[in-house]
Amino acid sequence: MNDSSWGAPSGPGYWGPADQGQAPAYGQRPSYDQGRAPAGPAYERHAVEETRPMPIVPDMPDVPAGGGDGDQDVDRGAARLSGPLFRDETTPPTPQEPMSSAAPQPAPAPPSAPQQKKSAGRDLGAAIGVGVGLGAVIIASLFIVKAVFVGVIAVAVVVGLWELTSRLEERKGIKAPLVPLAVGGAAMVVAGYVRGAEGAWVAMALTALAVLVWRMTEPPEGYLKDVTAGVFAAFYVPFLATFVAMMLTADDGAWRVLTFLILTVVSDTGAYAIGWRFGKHKLAPRISPGKTREGLVGAVTFAMAAGVLCMQFLIDDGTWWQGLVMGACVAASATLGDLGESMIKRDLGIKDMGTLLPGHGGIMDRLDSLLPTAPVVWLLLVLFVGS
Repeated sequence: MNDSSWGAPSGPGYWGPADQGQAPAYGQRPSYDQGRAPAGPAYERHAVEETRPMPIVPDMPDVPAGGGDGDQDVDRGAARLSGPLFRDETTPPTPQEPMSSAAPQPAPAPPSAPQQKKSAGRDLGAAIGVGVGLGAVIIASLFIVKAVFVGVIAVAVVVGLWELTSRLEERKGIKAPLVPLAVGGAAMVVAGYVRGAEGAWVAMALTALAVLVWRMTEPPEGYLKDVTAGVFAAFYVPFLATFVAMMLTADDGAWRVLTFLILTVVSDTGAYAIGWRFGKHKLAPRISPGKTREGLVGAVTFAMAAGVLCMQFLIDDGTWWQGLVMGACVAASATLGDLGESMIKRDLGIKDMGTLLPGHGGIMDRLDSLLPTAPVVWLLLVLFVGS
């Protein structure tokens, strides 16, 4: 194959007038005639006009003798495709760092951050002090004069109603009438102690009617939501508390009330202690993020153990298996009551119902598990040992 097939120009005049017919020495670039296009079919005018300009590449090594522009084009294309393959083949390799004979030392571990102790979230000392004080008042009134204990229940009911209605008005603009609720609530507790369940139901109905009538003295805007909240408050606080007064009417009424209080407190304590120490799985994170399934297990276990002891030693004609049943039921009702009030507080956007009791919040924050547990214990005691 001749050189013209690769587009290499030939003939006299290619190397310039001074070197016609003589190729340049090796390593010397040829000089071209100014203004004259080299001969050959690869350099026809139409081919030159239709060819795109080649991109500029870095300096190439000198072409050996006998090569022409055609060979340079081929070399340039090869350099563009292959990179440094056709550039400097004698470039020495990059020296490698000497290998160290010693094994690399691992980086020192960062100092571990001190673990934070779990916090109870409240002033534990104040909470214990207030709890002991309340317990002393309750025990003294319970075993000295029963009527005094009924008065303690009535006062707790009135304060709880005040906290609940105040928070409803502050956070939701709901004006549940406090006066008929307070009067009707106290009357409900007394009626339950004097007349039993029949008296409690009658007092509840009269309290609801008083709420409806009392609210009529104000403009009709918001009447429905106000009276609805009032009837709910009458049922939630005083009516459920009436079952505590009804327990007190039995011959061993003081011991029944004490059993009810012990089981509820032990259930709450077991849930708190086990949940704080071992709790990992949330029980109802959307309602109360602090409650865990492990805490519920602790509440059931502690309440059942306390139930066995109370039914065996405090309640006449009680048996140990009845204590197991009662303990499990108390743990369930106390947990549901706590979750119920947590739901109310989340809807209102508050942490506590009040600030009356340091370390505890308000009265309603202590009645949350007691109120729904009272009818459960009253019913089970009636079924197990009679009224």
